[in-house]
Amino acid sequence: MTLVTGGSGFIGSHLVDALCGQGETVRCLLRRKTGAQNYEKVYGDLVSGAGLEDALDGVETVIHLAGVTKALSQAEYYAGNQHASENLARAVAKRNIRLVHVSSLAAIGPSRDGNPVGEDDEPHPLSHYGKSKLEAEQVVRALVPDAVVARPPVVYGPRDTDVFQFLRSVAKGMVVRIAGAERFFSAIYVKDLVEGLIAAARAPLAKGRTYFLANAKIVSWSQLSAAAASVMGTRPRVVQIPVSVAYAAGYGAECWSRLAGKPGIVSREKVKEALCSHWTCQTQRAALELGFEARTPIETGIAETLAWYKEAGWLKY
Repeated sequence: MTLVTGGSGFIGSHLVDALCGQGETVRCLLRRKTGAQNYEKVYGDLVSGAGLEDALDGVETVIHLAGVTKALSQAEYYAGNQHASENLARAVAKRNIRLVHVSSLAAIGPSRDGNPVGEDDEPHPLSHYGKSKLEAEQVVRALVPDAVVARPPVVYGPRDTDVFQFLRSVAKGMVVRIAGAERFFSAIYVKDLVEGLIAAARAPLAKGRTYFLANAKIVSWSQLSAAAASVMGTRPRVVQIPVSVAYAAGYGAECWSRLAGKPGIVSREKVKEALCSHWTCQTQRAALELGFEARTPIETGIAETLAWYKEAGWLKY
């Protein structure tokens, strides 16, 4: 049996679909009750540890996806990422269970010289999200030395709500970009990432190892915009804003989030990360040791993603 944390989220829902489609027995640790699904449900909370014992009973593999990507305070990042992962790792350490801990490229930080970062490069996270993910990696590695750590970069695909914001702006005919040179990043289509996570859970060589799971082809935001515009038949106008205006917008978004009581994707830390020229990572280790290569080109992935958004009624074009 495989336990998936974060199974009701964007990546988790695709992972659960894939595992169930392969005939695996899947259990999800959920914080709140959901409707009928094709997996077993246990209700609990990783931050408090509630429900962990029941969730792990009879489990052979854990794929830990649950975490905090947006928060109203710094403390929420560390509680939802570092502390929650520590609770899970302590419980797993008592059992003979394979743990795949899903981290992020943000835990390592952007490239400092334009070359893709490697798994063993010195970490330099820029945000509290990245720092909390790095601390989560470290505590998992200390408690469960054989754990597999997977670090995806930008993940996009059906059901995603973050990259969707960018694609929606393309659909509306205007893209806002922070002034400066072109910026590049590594990305992965969600269905490819799921294949990589399953490979990490099964490959004997993966024990105790860390992997970037990404498409080998690096893309720019202009290329992403062009791929989306081509599918939707739009010609978005690019509006460049000064760095000072971007930071002001980030501060304003933080204030609005606190007033609304709901974290958003825009903040000063996100602006700081967005200013980096290269958020790129190597992919060779996963290819050599897991036999995994992300196969979906950005053009194909974006087309499939936009088709889903259109059918779901999220976008009109």
